[in-house]
Amino acid sequence: MLRYLFISTIIVFAVAIAVAGWMNRDLIRIKIASVYASAPPKPVASTPLGGAGSVPLQGDAPWALSALPECLVQVSETTGSADYTVAHLPAGSVPVQPPAALRYGDCTISLTGDEAFVSRGADRFRIPPKVRFYRTAQTLALLRIEGGGTELRVYQPAQR
Repeated sequence: MLRYLFISTIIVFAVAIAVAGWMNRDLIRIKIASVYASAPPKPVASTPLGGAGSVPLQGDAPWALSALPECLVQVSETTGSADYTVAHLPAGSVPVQPPAALRYGDCTISLTGDEAFVSRGADRFRIPPKVRFYRTAQTLALLRIEGGGTELRVYQPAQR
């Protein structure tokens, strides 16, 4: 008798799984849609981030220079130990000694001690300590040390 009860339980369980799978078949099936475009997409808004008529942006932003492509364009990023990242500085890089003010497009980077301030129009960002800048004729490199890691971002001036 116990054997029939076990078999009937398995049958009821299998039917319940089959019904549940059938009822939820749209949730289980992966749908892939393809769309063909005749022309490449174009940006909707031509006003850059933080442009005229927008609310000024401000705050701590280690990535501030990467967020302003009208001024500088990031070409590489390296993270790791200090020795590893310093080895990836562009050849011929020269340290920029604070205090200094660097201008790229309509952006100004003010170096004070081991932090930097980036301003563009009404926007104001602080690149938190410990940050150092290096320059070549074609690039600007930002080396930032935080905790046990080091980050190197290399930029080129934006093409106008």
